[in-house]
Amino acid sequence: MLARVLLGSWLAACVGILLAQTAPAFDVASVKASEKIVGPDYNNQIRLLPDGFGGRNVTLRRLVAWAWHVQSSQVIGTAWMKQTEYDIDAKAAGATPTGQMERMLQTLLRERFGLRQHDETRDARVYELAVVDGGARIHPVEDGAAPARGTGIHFHGDMHDLADLVGTQLTIPAPVDPAKPVIASEEPVITLDKTGLQGTYDFFVKIVPEAGSDGFAFWQRGLRDLGLTIRRSSDQVHMIVIDWANKVPLAN
Repeated sequence: MLARVLLGSWLAACVGILLAQTAPAFDVASVKASEKIVGPDYNNQIRLLPDGFGGRNVTLRRLVAWAWHVQSSQVIGTAWMKQTEYDIDAKAAGATPTGQMERMLQTLLRERFGLRQHDETRDARVYELAVVDGGARIHPVEDGAAPARGTGIHFHGDMHDLADLVGTQLTIPAPVDPAKPVIASEEPVITLDKTGLQGTYDFFVKIVPEAGSDGFAFWQRGLRDLGLTIRRSSDQVHMIVIDWANKVPLAN
């Protein structure tokens, strides 16, 4: 029996070494617990550079969501994975496409947190971000283009990012007192990108809250000006289930 356990451990170690040798990885990386905890209203600040990835007060669940290109609500794990905050800085050898950067972050999370996960498909209540019948009135921006000017909520990213933003914003209730900030009231509903639009976009969404209207209604109006819409639906959704992760990452 002991021989079998030892053999199993040896095989697992060999597989881990082979994966580490073949998986894309950052040249240098630092992962550590955040010295100051800022809480769910301000955390999960991610910064993407041409040759690197950074995060401040970012949770493991948010890191997994970014690495596997899903929304945080599609990541299932224990409570600490969406509460404990980390600072991360990682550098690649040179300019790296986002898709490659995601795979490099997967490698880093496995190395530093001992992350083990699997995929599942589950039925879920969702929102769908889609294009209206008349077509979208937005266009991708070129690299290096000047930022858009306007009023409202500034957005820069792809349609997956916009779906993520909308899902989060829809959990924020309308303000009762304009002098007091409001915060998200519940877990964001998964918002799927059904637009079929590719590329990076830069624009403003004009959101005008009105008395008696909920967030869904005024986001509908704001998106309609862009040739987009959101709708309630249900769907089978890809989920990332975290089977194991260490709360304290390995030393840098």
